[in-house]
Amino acid sequence: MLSVALAVLTAWAAACAAAPDMATNGPTAATTGPSASLSPATPDVGSREPSAAPVSGDPGPALTPAPTLVDTGTAIVAGSVERSSLELSATYRVDAAITVRTGVLDVATEIVATNDSGEAIDRLELNTIAARLGGIAVTSATVDGVDVHVTVADQTLRVPLGGILPAGASTTVRIEYRATLAPDLAGSDWMFSRAGGTIALYRWIPWISQALPFDRPNHGDPFVTPSSPRVEVELLVDEPLVLAAPAASVAEVPAGPGRAWSFTVTDVRDVSVVLAPDFRVTEGELDGLPIRVYTRPGGLSAARVMSQAVHAVAGESAQLGMAYPAGVLSVVQTQGGYGLESPGLIWIPRDVDALNLAYLVHHETAHQWFYGLVGNDQQGQPFADEAAADLLARTVLGTLRDSRCPVDVLDKAITAYSERCYYEVIYVQGGQVLDQIRRLMGNERFWGALAVYLQANRHGLAGTTTLLDVLRGATSADLGPILRARFPHLYH
Repeated sequence: MLSVALAVLTAWAAACAAAPDMATNGPTAATTGPSASLSPATPDVGSREPSAAPVSGDPGPALTPAPTLVDTGTAIVAGSVERSSLELSATYRVDAAITVRTGVLDVATEIVATNDSGEAIDRLELNTIAARLGGIAVTSATVDGVDVHVTVADQTLRVPLGGILPAGASTTVRIEYRATLAPDLAGSDWMFSRAGGTIALYRWIPWISQALPFDRPNHGDPFVTPSSPRVEVELLVDEPLVLAAPAASVAEVPAGPGRAWSFTVTDVRDVSVVLAPDFRVTEGELDGLPIRVYTRPGGLSAARVMSQAVHAVAGESAQLGMAYPAGVLSVVQTQGGYGLESPGLIWIPRDVDALNLAYLVHHETAHQWFYGLVGNDQQGQPFADEAAADLLARTVLGTLRDSRCPVDVLDKAITAYSERCYYEVIYVQGGQVLDQIRRLMGNERFWGALAVYLQANRHGLAGTTTLLDVLRGATSADLGPILRARFPHLYH
């Protein structure tokens, strides 16, 4: 992949040099102008309608020859069904370029999607927070080489397929966009930002999802993403930065005054990256698992972070009786915001105090199982990953505690909880309820059932009901009173 980077470097550098200096975030001049096309263009396959091949020579007997159909290179057929789906198997190839001075980000993504839903679909719904935080401009979009018009609503890119994709069929979607990284950490901007010398990209790849609102009154995760078996990423920057990536192996080459990297990850729900000019990389390992800590001068203690990361992986793996599910654990100091999980890489804000550092590292590491290995609708059913991760982290640390907010039900969407009590209800009270169930079931049965849940749904999407039903099915204890009281919308 790096050969592609070098081949396009000259053209990209010229385009970046022409980009205006963007001091603010929004769809201004940075959303126009040339888009960095970072991989070979998809050939034009022309019309999807088959045509008859010309007939030449002696026609022979008066018979009508059978037409020879032209392979249009697409499985799309005419029609519409007004349907999308999460049940798609998709691989992603992503080529991106960042102009560091302006924060302009150009991304070209090729998605090869197979319709595993059992029903026809006629559109993809792709989510990226670049649509909400970066003033996105979609500069090009094709389906099997045919241009399509993408509409942007909230954080969702709606990609019409130009017809129907039957069950079991595949299509190739290519979409290019330009956005601008936020220059500060206000609100949710820290998730897609260039501030204080750190560039942080979360949910920046247009990913198969469904239309979900990004806004919420708290710091909950408004996302749902199926796992992809393979994602290839190529990234160019025009200044000498250090990249923190979620891959055990990353290829790097100089690229003019900047850098180019290439890596591949498998079985992931998203790919986040963080860059800084002065990252110090501390290397460690646990039973062959690479553990990398990225810190900046004057920030977190690398030794302390490494100690907590090793403790988290060892303790949580042992508690679950399951190996750590990713190929690497990268722990990255970010400029601000909150702790944040992504497969193989977690974010820890630089200003976290020593008392909370251990908890944050353990909680975000626990998400490698509850979210990374088994996903869920994080917007609609946050209990499934947050409560389970909180219980696992606090059990290993021995820090289970009471909630500081009134008792509330646990089966609402993140939009239904206040900023003050979202964490105390979903995380702390959720973990308490799971621990109450553990006491009724017994330690061995409870943790064994959680491992069954993880194994049965690995690389899939599950949720609160699936998790609780696995626990209920693993015990003769009556969990009904707890479930009806704390999950009244799910258990009556």
